Amino acid sequence: MDLEIDPDHLKVLPHHQYITADGISPSTVAPSPIDQFRTWFKDAVEGGKVQEPEAMSLSTSTPEGIPSARMVLFKELDHRGFVFFTNYTSRKSQEILANPHAALVFYWREVHRSVRVVGRVEKFSQEESAEYFHSRPVGSQLGAWASKQSSVVAEGEVHQRLQKLEQKFGQDVPLPEFWGGWRVIPNEVEFWIGKPSRLHDRVRYLRVPGTTDDNPEWKIERLSP
Repeated sequence: MDLEIDPDHLKVLPHHQYITADGISPSTVAPSPIDQFRTWFKDAVEGGKVQEPEAMSLSTSTPEGIPSARMVLFKELDHRGFVFFTNYTSRKSQEILANPHAALVFYWREVHRSVRVVGRVEKFSQEESAEYFHSRPVGSQLGAWASKQSSVVAEGEVHQRLQKLEQKFGQDVPLPEFWGGWRVIPNEVEFWIGKPSRLHDRVRYLRVPGTTDDNPEWKIERLSP
């Protein structure tokens, strides 16, 4: 990538063009964004080109509208929505508790595809969280206990805490009460394919008002690039 850099300014010079043979339209996508995402995610994983397809940007906001964003890992899709796991005392969780809405973005640069999700957030059940927690490596389970996520920490403090937890729990690590899953229940999902001259394909699903979380209906529209 070519850059123009001086002491107080940085400019990205290239204008990349997207070259993709495939396309999407309201007439070719699945009736449900959950089904359409399942197809695209399977393609991203099995195609072998996309590095870490489960990585997604998670944006939350305070009740005052101050946003924050970070990268997290998508872990599960069910008929209700998109699931990730985290510490319930973290900044993201505290913002979700105060303002239970979030936005997700998946960007698969290698295949010029992106998915954007906006929706309400609900807490995963303790039973569901425990099932996932105990599927993780023991080191990751202990790490969940050791890290008071998003809090200020002294140098070496986390590792000292980890050593004590290793002695306390060994290989039998219980689910922390402060750790578990969140599910983003979508009311808007957009699928994007990069095209030449920035004339991208964009198809948006909007949830029909009054339909239920378990059986939503969708309005499907093409958006201008």
